[in-house]
Formats: sequence, structure tokens, C-alpha cells
Amino acid sequence: MRLSIIGAGTMGGGIAITSLKVGIATVVVDSTEVALDRLCERVERHLAREVEKGRLEAARAEAARACLTVSTDPGTVADSDLLIEAVFEDLAVKHDLLARVQGLLRPEAVIATNTSCLLVADIARVLDDPGRLLGLHYFSPAEICPTVEVISTAGTRASSRQLALDFLARTGKSPLPCKDSPGFALNRFFCPYCNEAVRLMDEGIATPGQIDAVAVDSFGVPAGPFRVMNLTKPVIMLLAMQGLERLGPFYCPAQGLLRTGGDSADWVINEDPPALSDDVRREVARRLTLALCRPAAEVLAEGSVAPEDLDRGAREALRFGRTPITLLGELSPDDRRRLAAMGEAS
Repeated sequence: MRLSIIGAGTMGGGIAITSLKVGIATVVVDSTEVALDRLCERVERHLAREVEKGRLEAARAEAARACLTVSTDPGTVADSDLLIEAVFEDLAVKHDLLARVQGLLRPEAVIATNTSCLLVADIARVLDDPGRLLGLHYFSPAEICPTVEVISTAGTRASSRQLALDFLARTGKSPLPCKDSPGFALNRFFCPYCNEAVRLMDEGIATPGQIDAVAVDSFGVPAGPFRVMNLTKPVIMLLAMQGLERLGPFYCPAQGLLRTGGDSADWVINEDPPALSDDVRREVARRLTLALCRPAAEVLAEGSVAPEDLDRGAREALRFGRTPITLLGELSPDDRRRLAAMGEAS
């Protein structure tokens, strides 16, 4: 198999590392030499660390290095069996890119988008052959996280999907099939959970550090929503919420997210926040829980994902010790009424 990736950033680089380590010839294309230099340095650091830790033989690391080609020339993707685009989350940007590269590829080549918040069918509109496109949504860090959402449109060919599944199997990834709907499966509940955290901050109920501490304690996650947003960047969360906004008022971006994401800034998180009172702590936990449970219940009711896959993705990709499926089963009668009222209000 020959793989090409367009976009040498965080996700593109992580996907490249997974393919290089299993000996797949991989071309990474970016518009700037600076981005490609950073990618090469990242690959080298990762391989060296894997060898040092005894997780990769030196000979295999050397073979992985030999599999990598980087270029600013889009024409280098011509021999690809699979092309993955991992450029900025903007429909116009993705349309412009795919319109330019589709003619460079062999007719049987498959195209995958790593979009996290755009509908795959909307991206496919620009292609002369939309049947060659599907979504492969990796989670950060892509070289470590095992879960990849696999999103087919009504027009995606079975052969395109099978090639993508074969690629995931070879690179040791766990496919999570889901429908082409806003937020797919996991971001459908994870983004509103982060958005609710910002609302709690906006309302002055708790600070980012305090909210993160409650989330870690309540859901068994290694990091709270504000820390995760800083890792992936608040602007990406803003774009994701804007993609969900079509679903109703519950999904509208919080004012603080509009400001911080719009400014491409990070959240200021107190590493040692003062303790909350028991009542406030319970209120924060309750609101975060409902913000997880409502969209999870909706996406299950819509049939967009199987319950066992949603549960697996929450554990493997998002690292929830207590998943939305678990939380839904533990809701009190009062919280179930609140959840029903939230649905009626939207």
C-alpha cells in the first residue's frame, strides 16, 4: 500500500508515524518547508524514543525512516492507493484542496478526510467521483490512540471502505463505524460537555481549574475539559460546536468559547484551585453529566452508532473511566426529568 497525507500538522504527523512504523511507504505533503521540517523532527524523536524504550527494534526504526517522503509538490501523491487530507477544518479549504488533487490521483485511489466537525457528504460534493471518499477521524495523539471513527456517506463505495478498513487493520487501529451526522459519534457528546464547562465558567460558578478537578473526579478522565481543549486548541472546539449548532440551542457555543476560540487563545488554568463547596461541586458534576448524557442519548436514538461502540470509543479514545452509557444508567429520576426537559426545550 502507498499512502499520502496532505497536512503535516498534529494529526497528519501522527497518522504518518502509525503508517511508517508498519513499513507503509508514506508521502507527506505540506505547503511549507517549515512544517515538513517539524514533521521530520517529530518522526525522528518518536522513533528514537521507541527504540530507547525497547518498543521498536533499531532495524525497524531505520526501515520506517526510509519509508518517509516529504514534499511541497502536490504531484507526489500521484501513485497513492489512499490519500488522507488533514488540513484545517474549513469546508472551503478542503474543497479547494480536493478539487486540485483529485485529478492527480489514479481513478481507483481512495480519499479519506480526517475532519472532526464537517459532514463528509458536504466535503464529497467537490469530487467528480464522490464514491471514493469516506471519513477517517483520528483522535489525538493519532500515533497512540487506537480508535478511528469510520464514516461512510450514502455514496461511498464498498471497495473504498474496505481499503480504508484494511489500512486501519495493518496500522493496528480499531475502527468505530458511525453515520455521517453532526459530531459523528464521540464528538457529539464530548464537545457539548466541553461547551458546558465553559458555560459554568461564564456564569461564575467555578473556574477552569475547579471544573477540571470535578471532571477528573466524576468521570475518571486523566484531564478535565479545559486542559483537553488547550491540548487540541480552543479554536478547534469552537469550530466543532459551530458544526453542531444546527441541532438546536443546546449546541450553541458558549460565549467564553466564542471569545477564546475566536482569539485563538488558550484557557488560563489554575493548577491548584481553591476547593469548591459540596453544593457547588455537585452542581458542576450534575451539569457536566447531563451535558454528556443528553447528546449521547440522542445519537443512540438516531442509530448513528451502536451502544457498545459508543462505550468503547469513550473509553479508548476519550479515556472516560465512567462513560456516557454508564452515566445514563445511573441517572436519578430527577435528573432523568431534567434530561427530558432539556430535549423538549431545544
